Amino acid sequence: MRKVFLTKLTGIAVATSLLLAATACSSQSAPSDGGNTGSASLDGSGEDASGERGTIKVSIGRQTLQNVTFPNGDTYEDNAYTRMAENELDIDITDEFEANGDDYDRQVSLALSAGDIPDMMKVGSLDELKELYENDLIADLTEVYDEYASDYLKSLYDSYEGRAIANVTLDGKMMAIPGTNGDSGPSIVWIRSDWMEQLGLTLDEDQDKCITIEDLEMVAKEFMDKNPENAENVVGIAFAPWLTSSDPDGTFSMNSIAYALGAFPKTWMEQEGKVVYGSTTEETKQALAVVSGWFQEGLLDPQVGTRTWDDITALLANGQCGITFGTWHIPDWLLNNVYALNNDALFEPYTLMDANGKVNCKHNDATAGYIVVSKDFEHPEIAIQIANLFYDDLKTSKDLLKNYPEVADYITNGVDGSSRPFNIEVNSYTSLLDDYGELERCLNGEITVDEVESAEERSNATNISAYLEGNEDATGWSKYHSRTKGVELIQTLTENDQFSWLTPIFPQTTPTMETNLANLEKLEEETFIKIVTGDIDVESGFDQFVKSWNDQGGAQIIKEISEQLQ
Repeated sequence: MRKVFLTKLTGIAVATSLLLAATACSSQSAPSDGGNTGSASLDGSGEDASGERGTIKVSIGRQTLQNVTFPNGDTYEDNAYTRMAENELDIDITDEFEANGDDYDRQVSLALSAGDIPDMMKVGSLDELKELYENDLIADLTEVYDEYASDYLKSLYDSYEGRAIANVTLDGKMMAIPGTNGDSGPSIVWIRSDWMEQLGLTLDEDQDKCITIEDLEMVAKEFMDKNPENAENVVGIAFAPWLTSSDPDGTFSMNSIAYALGAFPKTWMEQEGKVVYGSTTEETKQALAVVSGWFQEGLLDPQVGTRTWDDITALLANGQCGITFGTWHIPDWLLNNVYALNNDALFEPYTLMDANGKVNCKHNDATAGYIVVSKDFEHPEIAIQIANLFYDDLKTSKDLLKNYPEVADYITNGVDGSSRPFNIEVNSYTSLLDDYGELERCLNGEITVDEVESAEERSNATNISAYLEGNEDATGWSKYHSRTKGVELIQTLTENDQFSWLTPIFPQTTPTMETNLANLEKLEEETFIKIVTGDIDVESGFDQFVKSWNDQGGAQIIKEISEQLQ
C-alpha cells in the first residue's frame, strides 16, 4: 500500500487560520488570470480594499490510485487539472491528505473521529456520508447547487430520474455532490466467433443479440467435441468459485443464467412489498440446478470450485475454452489476453433471454462516491464551480481545451481521471450510448474524427479504424470488440425494448450486517459450490441453506432493512 502523505494542513490551528484568511465569493465566475493572489489586506467581509475577493485557499482530502503516471514531474496536488482549476476559479488547492485504498478510508475515519475534515473530500459510502451529517460536519449544498450548478450539470443528474440526487439528500437537504454510476448493462456471453465460423455454427438468426440457455449449451458442447484449437483439457464453460456476483455484469459468474431464469443472486430487492434477498429465492435454486446439470454432463469446468481468476483467463488465452461472461468492456482488459496469443481470435457478444424473450437486468446504484464540503468552509459554492468546470466546461467547451493544451494532452494520453480535484465521474445516464452514436457516425464516414466531441471517442475511432484497415495492434482489436460490439449490443437491446429492469434496494449497513454478513456470504458461496458439484442435493441442500441463512442473521438483516425503508 502507498503510504499516506500528510501535508502541513493537519493542525486545527492552521485550519482555523486558513478559514480566517478565506474570502467571500458571491459570483459564479472567478477571474481567469489568477492575478489576484489575495495578498492585500482584507476586512471582515472577506474583500480587500478594492472590493474584490482574493484567491481562496481550498484544502482537499485526495483519494489516489497506485502507479498513476504523471508527465513532467506533475503530482496529484500539482498537475494540469489542478492548475486549470486554480487559474479558472482563482483558488489555491492544497491536499490535506493523500491516500489510496483502505489507507484512504482510514484517513476519512480519522478526520471524522477528530471532527476536523478538509474543506472538501470524497467519501465512498452512504454510511460515511450519514455519519458526517449526523455529526454536523458537512455543509448543506442545496442552495449553492440551485444557484451555481450549470444547466448542463443539472441535466446530467436529472437523467437518473432523481436517483442520484436522492442518494445525497438527507432530511430534505443536499449534503454532497454525488458521483454518478450509469448502468453497465447485462452480463454478456462472449463467444469465439472465429470458432463458430470454423465449425459452421449459427446463432441469433434474427440478429436481436439474444440467445437461449439451450443455444449456449449447444455451442459449449460443440466447442468441446470439436476442439477447434486442438487444446488439451478443454472446458465448455468455466465459472469463478464464488459463482454469483452482486455486480450486474458478473464477470466469470453465472449471473447470465440466473437472470434468464428470473433470479437475482446477491441482490437486496422488494417483492410484493417485502424485502427479499435474491440468493434465497426459488429462481436461484432453478439456476443452480441448471449449472449442476452441466457439471454432471461434463460441460462445466471440473475444477469449478478452485479455479482462480488468472486460471480462467488462461483457459481462454490457451484455446481451452471459447465462452465467457462479463461486461461490455472486458475485451479491453481481459479478452485482450486471448488476442495476445492468437491474433486470429474474434468474439461475438450475446445475451441470454428469459422465457418471454426479455433480457433481465438490474440497475446499479446511481451514485458512486460523494464529495462533501466542510461546514466550516466559507465558500461551498466553489465545490459546485469545480464540478461545473470538470463535468460541463471540460466536456462541452472546445475553447477551454485550446486554452489549456496540457489538459488536452492529459486526455489524449489517458492520464487517470483521479488526478482531477474530485475523484468521481459525473456523466449522463445515456452517456455510453451517446458516445457510441458519435463513434458509429465517425466509423461510417458521416463525420470526421476531429468532429467527434469526446476526446476518448476520438482516440477510439482512430484505433478502431486502424485495426479495420489491417493494423494488428491490440488496442484497436480491444476497442473494436468493446465499443462496436459490446456497446452495440446494448444499443440494439435498448432500441428493441428488450430489457426488463429491476431496481434493487441499496441499504445502509445494518448492525447485523456488521456482525454476521461475512459469515452469511461464506455460507452462501460454500453451499452453492457444493450444490453445483453434486456434494449436496439441489432441493434439500438449497432449502437447508435458506433456513440456515435466516437463522444465522439473514432474517434479522431483512427486518433491519425493512425498518430503514419505513
